[in-house]
Amino acid sequence: MSNPRLTAIIYDFDGTLARGNMQEASYIPELLGMTPPQFWNDTVKPRTIAADGDDILMYMQLMLQTAREKGVDVTRGILRKHGERVPLFDGIKDESWFDRIDAFGAQYGLTVQHFILSSGLAEMIEGCPINHRFEHVFASKYVYDDQDRAIWPAVGINYTTKTQYLFRINKGVHNNWEHERINRYVPDEERPVPFERMIFIGDGDTDVPTMKMMHTKGGYSIAAYDPRISSHDQGKIHRLISDDRVNFVAAADYTEGSAMDLIVKGILGRIAVRERTMPAG
Repeated sequence: MSNPRLTAIIYDFDGTLARGNMQEASYIPELLGMTPPQFWNDTVKPRTIAADGDDILMYMQLMLQTAREKGVDVTRGILRKHGERVPLFDGIKDESWFDRIDAFGAQYGLTVQHFILSSGLAEMIEGCPINHRFEHVFASKYVYDDQDRAIWPAVGINYTTKTQYLFRINKGVHNNWEHERINRYVPDEERPVPFERMIFIGDGDTDVPTMKMMHTKGGYSIAAYDPRISSHDQGKIHRLISDDRVNFVAAADYTEGSAMDLIVKGILGRIAVRERTMPAG
């Protein structure tokens, strides 16, 4: 068998690995004293429209501003603490998904690496018990002063800028600042992870450009949905297939034998056949 081929599984976070938005688990209700609709609909949305701004940068700034108005300086430690309480889907919270998929890939001569690509907060993801399972986390993040207080958004990843990070993974550039390496021409065969060995899993409208790009580049895209959502919302997700934006749709259930489990294993098998790493017999 040839040397193991690097294969990337890239996940959105909110609604894909975790139920709902990470900020809603405890940060918004406990630290800001608001309900999620009060924060997103009554605060972030109107101010974004008034400023003709980016909603990701606006929510990040308002998370800090609203906390300061209540006498709280937000630190990296506070954000990590709230990240510990984010509810993860079955198969993710006990980490069995990562063990199982890594082992399955290894059987077929593939080295599976897991990445996060999210508009959510990197600091909260760092607080989650699964953070150590990722090769790299690409997510929105703050810059801090010398007392570890968040003072301003350093990175804001929205639904369109997400696509650049597929190229960072493709070329092995695991940071936000190194633009020269991203723009430099590299022959496809010299890139660490070709698009054909990438799988993207996301959960809806904000991931559509990433899903579509992955789909058209020869990789694989899966639209995940919360198993508890209504049939109407499931239909919205299923339309992504009919619109030729994704390859597969599955519930965000990562337990053994689930649809997600079978789909990802099937894709890994397909990659192994194409890469000729499939074991004999």
